[in-house]
Amino acid sequence: MKTIDWTRDELVAYVLLFAANSDFKEDNRERDVIISKVDIDTFQEIHDEFDRDNDYQSIQKIMTSLRQHNYDKDDVEILLADIKTLFFSDGEFNINERNMLKCLERLFKSL
Repeated sequence: MKTIDWTRDELVAYVLLFAANSDFKEDNRERDVIISKVDIDTFQEIHDEFDRDNDYQSIQKIMTSLRQHNYDKDDVEILLADIKTLFFSDGEFNINERNMLKCLERLFKSL
């Protein structure tokens, strides 16, 4: 895949949006968590892009951008902690979210 021209904040917003949609619904509390990490303009811009992408495109963009930003083990751990915070924000950590977390952990460890 070609390069992705995202800032680190845009990458974080996209990853968190991808995770938030793992159970096919985006809760307001999940949005609040994402907006606490990035500004509202970044959130809206990235949300519009996310809405246009399918799952394959999303994963390709995420992995390409993680590599471009030279994410290391510590960066990945911080990102996974943010994802866990997002998943617990609505008071429920359902099976879809658990599966998404495992999937993302495996993907990110391959960096």
